[in-house]
Formats: sequence, C-alpha cells, structure tokens
Amino acid sequence: MTTPSTPTTCCDWATTDPLLQHYHDTEWGKKTCDDNALAECFILESMQSGLSWLTVLRKRPAYRAAFLDFDLAKIEAELLPQPREVLVEHICQQFDVIKHRGKIAAALNNLALLIEIRKQTPLADFFWQFVEHKTVVNQWQTMTEMPAQTEQSTYMSKVLKKQGFKFIGAITCYSFMQAVGMVNDHLTTCHCYPNNT
Repeated sequence: MTTPSTPTTCCDWATTDPLLQHYHDTEWGKKTCDDNALAECFILESMQSGLSWLTVLRKRPAYRAAFLDFDLAKIEAELLPQPREVLVEHICQQFDVIKHRGKIAAALNNLALLIEIRKQTPLADFFWQFVEHKTVVNQWQTMTEMPAQTEQSTYMSKVLKKQGFKFIGAITCYSFMQAVGMVNDHLTTCHCYPNNT
C-alpha cells in the first residue's frame, strides 16, 4: 500500500521505456539463485557490450529460443555436441539475435564453462562468493554516484577470464551483479529500494 511517504519513482535508467520499467520493477536487483536464470542473465549481460540494455531486452525472446530457454541440461545435451562454427552460423541465421558471431561463440563457450562449474557446485554458490554470499546494499541518491565497476567486479572478471570466460570484463560483471541482486543499486528514492515498498 502506498502512503504519502512511500517513494513512487524508480531509477532514472528505467523511465524511458515500458520494457525497461517492467524489467526494473520485476527483475533487476532481485536475488537470483536459480542456475538457469543465472546463466541467462550472465549470457545476456555479455551480449550488451557496446549496446543499450533495452536492445538486449528486446532480443531476449530470440536468445531464449536460440539457447533453449537457457535450460542448462538441454544446452549440454542438444547444443554443445554440435560443431561450434556451424552452431554459431545457425543461431545468427535462424534467430533474431544480435548478429555478432564473436558474442554468440563466446556465449556458447561461457555456457559450456558454466555447465562444468555446475557439476561441482550450484552456480549461485559460485557467483555469490564474490560478495561473500550477501547482497551489497548501496545508498546511491543519483545515477552519477553509481560506479560502472568495483573491486569485487574487477576481481570476479579476473577469476572468470582465467577460467576461460569471454566478453566478461569488470563492467559486465558489475552489471551482472546488479541484475541478479548480488548488489542492490536501486536509488534510495526508488520504490524498489529495500524498505521502500
């Protein structure tokens, strides 16, 4: 229930399009521990490099179709056994994804690595170790205060790159951390900020 003191605004970046607003209100910054959901977000964040997040969100249905709804068991059984170059071409030609073969190849590489990690530990345990398994709640009042990367995201990127992940720099890692709730970067005036709802 909204009271006179309850914030009704949202983070500035989400006000320009209804799709962004919906994503902001229902997904961004919410704690995510499901393996398939983490894999989806990880891959989509890596697709954003050089593009707007709105562009990626608009293409999300196509990525879900191309990557079997990011069902890691299906990806391992049905996609990864196929010759990589053939699969990259197939995805680029048959689905309305961003036509960047390097990013598609990197996504397949990264999915294969995530599947291997998952055989040892849940992906939530793997990713959340970078924030000591606890959401970092920041207190930004404006978007200009919010960093593009942090020491944690830089460290995460270094670890991932050592393991063979691609298109996953410190900025992309921080965007991923924000998206899956490892970091809560809703502005303090936002209706999604903790204790504002």
